[in-house]
Parts: sequence; structure tokens; C-alpha cells
Amino acid sequence: MKIHEYQAKNILKEFGIPVPRGEVVTAPADAKRVTQELGGMAVIKAQIHAGGRGKGGGIKLAHTPDEAEEIARHMLGMTLVTPQTGPEGRVVKALLVEEGQDIVQEMYLGIVVDRALGAPVIMASSAGGMEIEEVAAQSPEKIIKVAVDPATGFMAFHARKIAYGLGLEKELFKMASQCVANLYKAFVGKDCSLVEINPLIINFKDEVIALDAKINFDDDALFRHPELKDLNDPNEMDPLELEAKKFGLNYIKLNGNVGCMVNGAGLAMATMDLIKLAGGEPANFLDVGGGASAEQVENAFRILLSDPNVRVVLVNIFGGILRCDRVANGIVEAAKRINMKVPMVIRLEGTNVEEGRQILTQSGLKFEVAVGLKETAEKVAKLAR
Repeated sequence: MKIHEYQAKNILKEFGIPVPRGEVVTAPADAKRVTQELGGMAVIKAQIHAGGRGKGGGIKLAHTPDEAEEIARHMLGMTLVTPQTGPEGRVVKALLVEEGQDIVQEMYLGIVVDRALGAPVIMASSAGGMEIEEVAAQSPEKIIKVAVDPATGFMAFHARKIAYGLGLEKELFKMASQCVANLYKAFVGKDCSLVEINPLIINFKDEVIALDAKINFDDDALFRHPELKDLNDPNEMDPLELEAKKFGLNYIKLNGNVGCMVNGAGLAMATMDLIKLAGGEPANFLDVGGGASAEQVENAFRILLSDPNVRVVLVNIFGGILRCDRVANGIVEAAKRINMKVPMVIRLEGTNVEEGRQILTQSGLKFEVAVGLKETAEKVAKLAR
């Protein structure tokens, strides 16, 4: 789950990490009021779940309260397009108005789970303000990485190694070390999959401040954090992804024309790779899970067919937990209730697979039943063309 910058900063503040004074607003008049309260100058920042806002015109400096009101009037309701939003962009519905800073140095600080190491990794760089991917590509030597063994947890030397690597001295060294320690507490305490401060700045008062913040939470751990539920912004989700979530379906919209319904994330990824290998383009990732009911299958079909780009539907189910004959009955029932206007290719494999295929072929519905993965991918790619 992703959250907005202002929400992430509230969490950082909760864990003792300094952030600029500011307030989130949804009206131009409020942007003027907050700017006045901050001393007459402020930075106006669009709140969307995407990076690269500055490049897209989503971050502006207001030199007066009147200018802040004018910027807010232009920014609220605009469709902000950044490299991370895609060409469709995101509609700006809220702004963060916060005090500006006299910046002496910009740094990067983040924590992410390294799946190869099986451990959280703290990353830092003196090249703050840039996207970390750009730093990795252009100046990889500027990135400091420190892995934290989950068995022993965070220790003081982890923070010291980061601070030394950034070349900090004296009081700045102590403040930066404390910031690293507090950020790790936030990462673990809130079950995050990513925390990122970019830039983490030093100002003319020799203060270390998180000028920007990004936090993603591990969805599988949200049951432990009921306090985070209200931070979710459904306006930032694709409508079909939001609909799928209501029925316990994992759905991600893509740009192709082959609708995919698969059980298991690994099989779904492999299916998409095979479709592309055969010359097709997947329209989505949809995982119905290991124990999909007839109702879930019906809802999955309805969501797939809600995408006007879908020209063919591929159902690729492995009957391990769920028997293939039950899957087939569920598909037939769902297809009868939904007006299927596009062709469908179905591949079943696993327990009672022959019974399942027989149910499909004798249903009287226009299914194409495939056996091998290669054959399946080639059929859907041809139908999509």
C-alpha cells in the first residue's frame, strides 16, 4: 500500500525524524492562509502516488501568499503526468504547503528489502535530489549499502557506517546517525516494504531534515496495523484494481489486449511472459488465488471484460488445491451469466483435468480448450491479432 508524502512525513515525525512545518490543503484560499502562517513563502507540492512531480510541474515555490493561492488554483484539479504515472497521469486533489529551506547539502536515505540477501538494506548517497536509479546508473560508487541481519537487528555501527560514508562530521554525524536509526525503527515498526527520504537535507542552521518522504507498506502485514487503514487513498488506484480488491482478487491493469485469469502469482508471471513471447500483449495481471470460488471466477470475468482493450481472454488454471472439474463448472456458470463478446482460450492442468476439459467441451459454449503452454500462448496471440 502506498501513501502520500504528507502522510509519510507524519509517520517520520512520529519516529523522531525532523520534517518541515506544513499543512495539507484542498482549496486555494487555504494555501494562501498556510503560506501566511509560514512567514510569507512556501513550497506547494502536489500530492499523488508517484515520483518525478517536480519535472511534471507538481512542485512550485511561492514567494508570496497571493502567489501561493494562484499556484494552488492552477495545480488543484490538474492532471499531473510524470515518468511514474504513465501518459494518463493523476488528478491532483490535495497539496502540501510547507516552509522552504535554505539547503546546504542534499542526500538520499532509504531502506528496502533485498530479497537476494533476505534482509533489509539501508541505502544512502551524497547525490540526493536525484532518482536513486539515475545515481546507480551514473555514479554507482556514490551509493552506500548496509544490510541489517534480521536475527540480530539494527545496531549502532550500521548508522555510523552510513554517516561516515556520507562524509559527515561532528554534530551532523550524530544527527544523521540518529536519523538512520529512527528510520529503521519506522521501517520495522510499521512493516514497510520501502521507506525513502529524497532528499534528506542539511540546512544553514546545521539541521538534518527530511525534505521529501515516500513509504510503502507490506499489504500482507496490514492486519497488524489498523491505524494505517485510513491512509489508503482509493482515488490513487485504478478503478478496476479497486473493484478487484473488494472480491479478494489481485488485479493489475496493463496496456495489452489479452485478458489473463490465472491462479498463483508465479504462473501468472510465466503466462504473461509466454504471451509476449508469442507476439501478444497481456492486458492485465489477475490472480484468483488457489481456492477460487465460482463467484470469484464470475467477478474476475466481469473485471477483465470491463477493460475495452481486451480482445481475447486466457484462463490458465492449475488445479492443485482446487480441482479442475470444479474450476470448469465455475467457468461455465460464470460465462453463462456474463455476456461474453470476446473469444476465450482455457488451459487446465492438475487434479481431475480430463473431467474438467470434458465439462468445457460439452458445455455448448464457444471455448477453445488448449493443453500445452506454448499452444495456449500462440492461440491467444493469434486471436488478439
